[in-house]
Amino acid sequence: MLGLGAYRTSNGPVLNAALPLSMSEMSWQLTDHRKRAVRSADWIGRSTMVFFGFTWCPDVCPTTLSDISGWLEELGPDADRLNIALISVDPDRDTPDVLAEYVANFDPRIAGLTGTPSQIAQAAEDFRVSYRKVPRDGDDYTMDHTAGVFLFYPDGRFASIIDFHEDRRFAVPKIRRALS
Repeated sequence: MLGLGAYRTSNGPVLNAALPLSMSEMSWQLTDHRKRAVRSADWIGRSTMVFFGFTWCPDVCPTTLSDISGWLEELGPDADRLNIALISVDPDRDTPDVLAEYVANFDPRIAGLTGTPSQIAQAAEDFRVSYRKVPRDGDDYTMDHTAGVFLFYPDGRFASIIDFHEDRRFAVPKIRRALS
């Protein structure tokens, strides 16, 4: 795997600084679009699918959320065994109310999560996601961010990534493996 390095400590497991932590090692806490507090530990016990993005995104985020909605439909009743979330990288604009309106355009099982800038930074660090604000004309801006969909097993271990540029026909089999 290009660009990903691994190292082994003398007494520990093989670690890879480029891969997300397991859910049990993460320490983020965010607020969902229903204004409920959500922690990574809340997701242990069910497979999880997470995507980072923002509601003002013109293409990658709505495309990915549409793809996720299609994958959930293809999974049928198995999709009900998943935690599914969009974590906003734009806490200045993406309040819980804005996220509620946005995720309502997709599958109702998708949760929108936001938080303070430091809470978003902690989540991004735990998932090994990068993002940054990119100024545009006037006071406008957009957000650059990691665009993969992260999959986790029910025990919280990282399972796989569905890359934005990956052939979409491989997504559902990856999700099914994370459900096992």
